[in-house]
Amino acid sequence: ILPKAQQAQRAAGSKAAANHVQVQVELQADCFAGVWANRENEMLRSEGRPLFIEPGDVEAALRTAAAIGDDTLQKRARGYAVPDSFTHGTSEQRQRWFNAGFRSGSLSNCNTFAAAQL
Repeated sequence: ILPKAQQAQRAAGSKAAANHVQVQVELQADCFAGVWANRENEMLRSEGRPLFIEPGDVEAALRTAAAIGDDTLQKRARGYAVPDSFTHGTSEQRQRWFNAGFRSGSLSNCNTFAAAQL
């Protein structure tokens, strides 16, 4: 994934377009993290072992995603956000993509490069 994303960044034509590609990569990683958490729990459940993700953990992960969104970090640092400079996605996007992976448990739901909306 990374070599293709880096190639797309080089071909983007502008810093804002290259940043958009980086946001797609980062949101895909957030989704992959959700898929991993889902599958880990399913494996443990099938083995009759204690679950890795306990009640409240997903909410904590979503709060963390919200806290580290580019919009939140920029507003905290300078009082305003510059969307063209985002490299990781907004708080809402990060939460949504983690949740998409966690709820589905499927990598096929993590294609940020084909998504109509990030």
